[in-house]
Amino acid sequence: MPLPIPRFHDDARAGQLYLERTGEVAAEARRYAAEHGIRPAREDRVRVAAFGIDVQVGFCIPGASLFVPGAVEDTQRSLRWLYSHLGRLTELVFSLDTHRVFQIFHPAWWRDAEGNPPAPFTNISAAEVRSGRWRATRFPEESLEYCERLEAQGRYVLTVWPFHALLGGVSHALVPAFYEASAFHAIARDTATHFELKGEHPLTENYSVLSPEVTEVKGQRVGEFNTRLFERLMTFDRIYVFGQAKSHCVLSTLRDLREHIEKTDRSKMGRVHILVDTMSPVPAPPLEPLPPSVDFPRLADEGIEELRRAGMKVVRTTDSLDV
Repeated sequence: MPLPIPRFHDDARAGQLYLERTGEVAAEARRYAAEHGIRPAREDRVRVAAFGIDVQVGFCIPGASLFVPGAVEDTQRSLRWLYSHLGRLTELVFSLDTHRVFQIFHPAWWRDAEGNPPAPFTNISAAEVRSGRWRATRFPEESLEYCERLEAQGRYVLTVWPFHALLGGVSHALVPAFYEASAFHAIARDTATHFELKGEHPLTENYSVLSPEVTEVKGQRVGEFNTRLFERLMTFDRIYVFGQAKSHCVLSTLRDLREHIEKTDRSKMGRVHILVDTMSPVPAPPLEPLPPSVDFPRLADEGIEELRRAGMKVVRTTDSLDV
């Protein structure tokens, strides 16, 4: 039977900024665990991870620079699911997109011929860099090669995003309601939450939690596959994935999981469960005609279907956990 929602939780606060109430949450977690017979996570015979991708203020709170429409409702569904299945979730894993002002995908990195930065959501091609349409304010040779390498992969062109998830800023933090859920789970199940930072190198984008878009520029290593996190996730019998955005960080992470499961142990593909009603895509830009490469909702749906065919499970928060 699903567990009841804790007394302190209010769905209406899922999209709000507030100071987390860790003391109150911890006291309620101790009471709740005693009342409902919640056992320590180390006693789980079937180990289940809940893997939240970038459920941060910058993506999930209205008014943030990269708010994903639908994220508040996704957060509400995710939290109800987390609390309802608390006694069967062995570990919570949260990624944190982590950036600084000067990174290759932020406006401060680029200038046009008049010295103006690009507007957010501008696409910068390697051809435009070669022609001088856009010039890098630092590491010009590396920046051009980055664009070339990125385009050669055929998945993305360089997108200039609004400043977001800046380390030390409010937009970097977990949504307060998610942080309270992590503290509640930690106390009730006597186990630490795992936090994973990603995206700090200035010369590469890092949509996937597991690897950057480009790993080498001008002979310099700018990132690598996160074997440590991958191996940690693969110790679980099930991994439930939720978060933002469906078209970018979630999809890229899932594709990395697929690729490395296929390389290591194909039988583990079915361990990955995609909670499809807890994630939303970045909206397509208002272009007519719309280039296929920026039709993000379509790309997200096609990508999830591709992963389902590969053997991952596509599920909803209303489905039974059956653990």
